Amino acid sequence: MKSLTPAQRQFLKGLAHARQPVVMIGNQGLTPAVLKEIDLALNAHELIKIKAASDEPDTRRAWLEEICATTGAAPVQQIGKVLVIYRAAAKRVIALPG
Repeated sequence: MKSLTPAQRQFLKGLAHARQPVVMIGNQGLTPAVLKEIDLALNAHELIKIKAASDEPDTRRAWLEEICATTGAAPVQQIGKVLVIYRAAAKRVIALPG
């Protein structure tokens, strides 16, 4: 799991604000198919929002950690049921500060 500086995290939060979730984690939880979709979305967009169906905050936190560990992404933020993650693509779209 990569780490971001506070300035980078703040910059990405601003970019993520207007975006809609591109992946949904349903009632079956974090399946290999969902992880594959997250990986594909990260390749295409670098910065994505994920909507989690679970009502348990600990479950959502564990999913965020597992997603980041599996995909090599960095967690940006978690607000309620929305997870925001970032992973630089081979062809960079977002230029991070600092």
